[in-house]
Amino acid sequence: MAQLRQDADPGEAGLDVKALDRLDGHFAGLVDEGRLPGFLLAVTRGGRVAHLTTHGLRDRAAGLPVEADTLWRIYSMTKPVTAVAVLLLMEEGLLSLDDPLERHLPAFTEPRVYDGGEGATVRTRPAARPVLLRHLLTHTAGLTFGFYHSHPVDALYREAGLEYSVPPGKDLAETADVYARMPLQFEPGTQWNYSVASNVLGRVVEVVSGQPLDAFFAERILRPLGMTDTGFHVRPGQQSRLAELYGETEDGRIEPVPGLPVLGRPRFLSGSGGLVSSAHDFHRFMEMLRRGGELDGIRLLSSAAVTLMTRNHLPDSATIRAFGAPGHQEPGNDGLGFGFNVSVVTDPSRTLSPSSMGAYGWTGAACTAFWVAPALDLTVQFMTQVRPRKLKVFPDLRRLVHAAVTG
Repeated sequence: MAQLRQDADPGEAGLDVKALDRLDGHFAGLVDEGRLPGFLLAVTRGGRVAHLTTHGLRDRAAGLPVEADTLWRIYSMTKPVTAVAVLLLMEEGLLSLDDPLERHLPAFTEPRVYDGGEGATVRTRPAARPVLLRHLLTHTAGLTFGFYHSHPVDALYREAGLEYSVPPGKDLAETADVYARMPLQFEPGTQWNYSVASNVLGRVVEVVSGQPLDAFFAERILRPLGMTDTGFHVRPGQQSRLAELYGETEDGRIEPVPGLPVLGRPRFLSGSGGLVSSAHDFHRFMEMLRRGGELDGIRLLSSAAVTLMTRNHLPDSATIRAFGAPGHQEPGNDGLGFGFNVSVVTDPSRTLSPSSMGAYGWTGAACTAFWVAPALDLTVQFMTQVRPRKLKVFPDLRRLVHAAVTG
């Protein structure tokens, strides 16, 4: 077990100490109000941890505090790890980003696209082009989530048992076959819609590598980077460090809620949101990206692959907000493009919170967040465990962190 530690003076790293106090105080206030159980916040400049705060509880009922080695369900922060797995296979020549998905998963042969109607009257037509692997990496494949409740195809996902992404009892291979039977919302490559695409990519990784997704992650990414506390489940010796998962109620309180099973190896290995990690481990993942694919003398990816992953790939320089389906557009997404499973700042003047050109990162369903800002030599991670209703963590986090950057 390794633990993240502060190893740089904030002032020497170009951070304002008073502004950092305001940053900590804001989130401590949310803990005091009962809106967060606790949190961990780390700010790094030039690869050195210049600010590290833990506050509150990882388990309120047991009175256990958040500590530097607490384990967190990172949900959609799994997606960039899946993107790295795909890029590893690309650099080995085992797949191309322009491969049709059906080359690796034949169930996706001859996809069909929504053409009107709803429920039993839904009409479809043959897709004019195949789904490519790059479409999955950029969420432009036409897939969706069943819980959106904003499009007739979303309803078809729910009817197929996909409201929470996976039919009960099915593994990744079986679930991918269910996805393949669903019509696409739009022609591949023409729009952006956040979706189950990374689960499909996880299955592609399994087929191409010949390994289960957890084994591939462990052998090719986690162990080389020294991410010894990261995986799809926690081992018996780790369980006491796992943070309790909470959900926000209608009146703004929080209460324990069930999450993905992580106390034993799950049947369904989610490339979209299945990982548990620690602050130390995710710091190392961010550092590998910030350093262009290398960490401590171990090169995971070429710098060109990391550059490819972290630049905007949406058509015509569009932003996530412009390409979000009705009902999915989130305030603050103006000025954000999308790379391979990370958002990318394309116009800092249009983001609601301060940002820097080219900064990239993503968030998780339990209010976890990370970003890497190459222009500022900055990385940030925020860990907590609340499934939100109204709670918005990321805009204030970004605003208050940027207010602390002085050099």
